[in-house]
Amino acid sequence: MSMSDLERALDLIGQHAEEASFIGPRTELLVRTAEKALGLRLPPTYRHFVGALGAGSFGAAEIYGVIDTDFELSSVPDAIWATLRARDEHELPADLVMLGRAPDEVICLQILASGEEGPVLSMNLGEDPARIGTQRLAPDFGAYFLGLVEEELEGVR
Repeated sequence: MSMSDLERALDLIGQHAEEASFIGPRTELLVRTAEKALGLRLPPTYRHFVGALGAGSFGAAEIYGVIDTDFELSSVPDAIWATLRARDEHELPADLVMLGRAPDEVICLQILASGEEGPVLSMNLGEDPARIGTQRLAPDFGAYFLGLVEEELEGVR
């Protein structure tokens, strides 16, 4: 279902373009360069998202992606820059790619060595010991992204 979830999300974005602010399609060469910088192969749904939209926001929901090849002097919503920085500064595990942030939380896509779709995780890094930990938000990027888009549309209605 993951690719169909992503396609449904892209369709909804097309129907509500006034809510969308994405940098636009990224080339296959740029996606491969980003993967090389991370040392990972992105799963099919996230690769498709990056190829179609790049990075950006829908409503108030920001989704990190691939912007350009400057992975050192960039900023949000550049997933590659954010991931490499989090690896250096906060020991983010090498199998995670940052998709976004919330107060005290980092939203990450887990990359599986098999190349299959991995889950989207929320890692609470706050100071409240009762809330620290990792929670699975969705089974894959397609389901996560569709959920974000639908949630934003509920807020508009």
